Amino acid sequence: MPTLIAQPSIIEAAGNKPKRIEEYIGRVNSKTTGASVARMVSPQGWVEPGQTPEFDEFTVVLKGEIHVESKTGVTVVKAGQAIITYAGEWVRYSTPNEGAEYIAVCLPAFSMDTVHRDE
Repeated sequence: MPTLIAQPSIIEAAGNKPKRIEEYIGRVNSKTTGASVARMVSPQGWVEPGQTPEFDEFTVVLKGEIHVESKTGVTVVKAGQAIITYAGEWVRYSTPNEGAEYIAVCLPAFSMDTVHRDE
């Protein structure tokens, strides 16, 4: 039987400025562990700590741009583009030049226990 997700849960975001995370599917809102789907709204100048997650993350930028820093450099992902980051690889997300709205899908679902943020 299909499961309707009537509304997202609002999740507190890491980083230097407030960022809105609306989790539609995931460990908090739907008790789903296999994948998470969230809409992010990030302000200009936001940056989060680096992380080495145990999940792959698929990100589609709807508005603005995000910067994805890795050990090999920074990739700018603009509206209409997407990026995949892989489990076990260090990354840091930011929106230094302008705010952004984007969808993030994590496989398996995002978890504070498996994101492994830098101190």
